[in-house]
Amino acid sequence: MNSSLKKSLLLPVIPGGIITILIFYLDYFQFELVEKFLLFAAFVIVPLVILLLNVDEKNKQQRMVYTAIKWLQFPAALLTLASVMSSKMWGLESTAIPGILSLGWLLFTLLLGIYGLTIIVIAKGKAAEIAIGAGLVYFFIGGIWFTLYQYQLNLFQANPATHALSSVHFHFSSAIVPIFIGALGRIMTKKSWYPWVVAIDIIGPVLIAIGMIFSKPIEYIGVTLFACNIVVYTAYLLAYLRKNALDTKATLFLGLSCLAFYTVVVISMFYPLLKNMYSLTILDFIPIYGSLHAFGFVLCGLIGWVYMVDFIKKKRSVLENR
Repeated sequence: MNSSLKKSLLLPVIPGGIITILIFYLDYFQFELVEKFLLFAAFVIVPLVILLLNVDEKNKQQRMVYTAIKWLQFPAALLTLASVMSSKMWGLESTAIPGILSLGWLLFTLLLGIYGLTIIVIAKGKAAEIAIGAGLVYFFIGGIWFTLYQYQLNLFQANPATHALSSVHFHFSSAIVPIFIGALGRIMTKKSWYPWVVAIDIIGPVLIAIGMIFSKPIEYIGVTLFACNIVVYTAYLLAYLRKNALDTKATLFLGLSCLAFYTVVVISMFYPLLKNMYSLTILDFIPIYGSLHAFGFVLCGLIGWVYMVDFIKKKRSVLENR
């Protein structure tokens, strides 16, 4: 990955990261926590995913879509911010303006979904590529939920608050975990169980989304399957990091990502005890869960995989030039 290309891709992350910090820490931005996480996804998480995709071999059509994705990400994120500001700060919540502005992000995630579909089609049955493609498609579903939220529409039994939660779910879990599992599949030794992990990883988010709207038992099944998949992913990844000499930064960030996930698991296990000891409610734990997942598991994981693929590419280049 040459330095000029890397700089051009990292450029949107820097201002986006600054904007995200301001959104989280300035009282000026009177946003709901779920909206702050959605903006974090738009300004930071998605650019890192785009950078991760940079090393992929692409045909002519894919290069065109990828170039459009690369250049439209930051403007789409700004439209997302404007959409949220119009509903929360500009007094336009009773108008169609927030919804109209949200269409920018919807169209951008549609591009991500199209790119994901091209990966799936070209994959020719390769489970790792299918997982990555599915993750990109799930960004589009997250974009749909965000637009429904900004239009304040009721869909089936779901209200706008559910739309917001569904959008966060698809941006941070449904999309990211398949991409992580796909990235792992690209570097791991072939295992007979891996396609099953990919299949469950694709089905799980759908079950969760259906369950959130129609049936709690279905949601619980989806969450259980999805969580078990992440356990398999993190366990294998940690073993891989321990056995192989890899880039230090990649090992550090991927290790932190796994640690964040297991911290969430431990806190969840002790939640009933902590709730009784300190009179806490689930609302007290949501910011903790959200921060550990978004900033720990997802952000550190993406940074780690970016370093990992760069390290592997350089290593292969050295071997080829011998």
